[in-house]
Amino acid sequence: MKVALIAHDKKKKEMIILAQKYESVLKKLELFATGTTGTQIMEHTDLSVHRFKSGPLGGDQQIGARVSEREMDMVIFLRDPLTAQPHEPDVNALIRLCDVYEIPLATNRSTAILLIKELASLLGED
Repeated sequence: MKVALIAHDKKKKEMIILAQKYESVLKKLELFATGTTGTQIMEHTDLSVHRFKSGPLGGDQQIGARVSEREMDMVIFLRDPLTAQPHEPDVNALIRLCDVYEIPLATNRSTAILLIKELASLLGED
């Protein structure tokens, strides 16, 4: 299963904590991330992550392209809804693509945990 991990700057620490807590589940998946998020996850865990460009430099669009080609099974995007993002149109396009192609999408920690726990159950990790 291919899962994208994305986090806005103010949510990167939260993503790292999530990746650490659920590392045993995530290690069984093929992980993708935008540049900095992927780098930080790999620095703080033993997870292997394929990194795209940074979100503002096209990483969100690269993941969106994978979604549109049905090459991504889930997206966890910890968004910062209180800070203006220079690449907001790209963020909105990615969210729209997940809706169009019915790709499970978590945009906050609580939903991400629910999706990861469901994956854990499917993988016999519970």
